[in-house]
Amino acid sequence: MSSDASSPGVSGASDASSGSAKAAGALLLCRAEPDVVEIAVQLLRERMLLAEAGSGWSVLVPEGKPWLHGGEPVDRVLTGWATALAVGSAWPVLALWWDGDRSGYTLAAGFRRTVGYEWLANGTPLGEDEAMRTFAARLGLDPVLDMQSLEALARPDTEADARARMLGLLAVLTRTGLALPPGLGPGEPADRLREVARIQQGVRSVEWPGWRDAVRAEFGAVDKGPLGPWVRGPRARVLAAAQLAAGLPLAVWAVRRRSAGWGAAAALLVVQGAAGLAYDRARGAQDAVR
Repeated sequence: MSSDASSPGVSGASDASSGSAKAAGALLLCRAEPDVVEIAVQLLRERMLLAEAGSGWSVLVPEGKPWLHGGEPVDRVLTGWATALAVGSAWPVLALWWDGDRSGYTLAAGFRRTVGYEWLANGTPLGEDEAMRTFAARLGLDPVLDMQSLEALARPDTEADARARMLGLLAVLTRTGLALPPGLGPGEPADRLREVARIQQGVRSVEWPGWRDAVRAEFGAVDKGPLGPWVRGPRARVLAAAQLAAGLPLAVWAVRRRSAGWGAAAALLVVQGAAGLAYDRARGAQDAVR
């Protein structure tokens, strides 16, 4: 009798959770040009659509939906991806996510702790004011005008739902040059986002090319840029050791938690650390021969 009585409740909760996941959508905004972002995204080993999103910004649209079958909600998956991209880059990554119950963002920048904020579907704020201040500081926003707009997003407002809050956040970022292509915005389901992204001018489909090609492309690009000293020499060795020291424990934790997002971040740290040491040694051997 008790088993029969409990079954509808369990089924109803499961159906609600499944419906929320199916309504989920996600975008990754990178403060860098597509040519730079493409190299880093390859190491995520996830299929993404990459497009320009204004001056100095790129947008990534996931082609898959791991939150439907990976056991993790969309916010955790996106946080893992954003962290993985940011730890090996000189530019910040902003993850925007939403489902049937909540919407929010996560900002990742280097090795610093991620910062995020979220709202219930009806627009009720759930974050802390300090998160908004940190968000503004890390993106170099105006501490007066932009902060006034961000603080308004953190105050109760019966007329603003979660989608309106997210649009308000994006409106602030337009002052930094962000301009999302039409149709790519909060509240849209993942399938719709993918369809819109595919028809954008200059869109790129980023796939995993294999370890050798991905690592060669990444170091080839960085070696020629302003971050060259961090690819070869003492700084490179210290950075690579730090990446390994952070990545290995994170990988163990991700396996225990069965976290695909954090597993990607750990894998990227370990790969970059190991590749960095190997690259520095190989280039040193080449110089010695010359």
